[in-house]
Amino acid sequence: MNNRNIIFFDDNDVRKNLLPITYTRPIAKIRLGITTIEEKWIAMTGATKYSYFTAPYLKCKFPLVAKRHNLMIAGHIVPTPEIAELTSKLNLGEAICYGDQLIAFYGTARDFDQRRFSKVISPKKAPISIQYLYHIFEANGQVLEQDFEMLTKGRQSAPISPTNTVVGDPSRIFIEEGASVEGAFLNTREGSIYIGQDVEVMEGACIRAPFAACPHAKVRMGAKVYGATTLGPHCKIGGEVENTVMIGYSNKAHDGFIGDAVIGEWCNIGGGTTASNLKNDYTEIKLWNYGAKRFMRTGLQFCGLIMGDHCKTGVNCMINTATVLGVGVNIHGAGFPRNFVASFSEGGSTAGFKNVKLDAFFALAERVMARRNMVLTDADREIYTAIYEMAKRYK
Repeated sequence: MNNRNIIFFDDNDVRKNLLPITYTRPIAKIRLGITTIEEKWIAMTGATKYSYFTAPYLKCKFPLVAKRHNLMIAGHIVPTPEIAELTSKLNLGEAICYGDQLIAFYGTARDFDQRRFSKVISPKKAPISIQYLYHIFEANGQVLEQDFEMLTKGRQSAPISPTNTVVGDPSRIFIEEGASVEGAFLNTREGSIYIGQDVEVMEGACIRAPFAACPHAKVRMGAKVYGATTLGPHCKIGGEVENTVMIGYSNKAHDGFIGDAVIGEWCNIGGGTTASNLKNDYTEIKLWNYGAKRFMRTGLQFCGLIMGDHCKTGVNCMINTATVLGVGVNIHGAGFPRNFVASFSEGGSTAGFKNVKLDAFFALAERVMARRNMVLTDADREIYTAIYEMAKRYK
């Protein structure tokens, strides 16, 4: 298994359904639970060689390395120990499918493209399949618990400071070395709490499981956090957050509410911003779908803010239920903006929206990333330029 050339592939229809989150990354790079989908596969398979079969414009940053025989793994499938074991035992030409979903295949590129399999194997249990944006926050609690078991098995947590108040089973709390958790309320009655390396949870924060904070994340004083919430690396939160996945490097540092939400990287949610996750009439929510180019029924009653990478909201912004912001969107001003805003747009409901010039976007992105000692690379610029051109069809 370790010697096989692994390729995480994007199902094209699924990738479109997961825009704008997949505008800037392969599906396997989406964070869910504690780790990304890719990291779960790597941990379970021991993979050392892997690449990506994704949208052509992403290959400058996520290149494809193909050999005569490749182990193709669907980036939208969350692995289980059963599926990982079946994958490791695949012989040449064999595939793993559940219903009409291809999970993994070992063989040639031609056989993969033509879906020509010598044998099809099915797992006993249906896998968690991330096919729509709302699946990310819907599945987060279950996957977080699975990740918690895997990451903490056979390991000892750092001690819980006596300044904290623990409600529930303290063994469901795992604190990595270098983390600081002081004067917080930690409730594990609904699941587990994972505190990553160099995370800081400040005094007065109230956290209800399931919850995960990845390395260098920060929970500010008095924050109210409901499960199932995941803070990716270097994320910062304050105010009220519920059932939200922040992929990484994003901030919601002040008062305001977000819930049932997915936040990309390098986003900033201004102080007082509140994003609704429930319609006043309690009716079914429709969510913008890039693939269909229209709002589609979800079957959900709760759905909040979806933010692509490098989005911003100003202070005291009000966001409608199930609002989708593309990449590089800047919302400000009074009133509720429409619940789909195309990439590289700036403005609000009162003044309307104008196009963000690409040079201005690059200059702002450089300043934002420099605060985390990160650099906007030439590959990043190439990707955002491609997204900029694609955004024109939605304006």
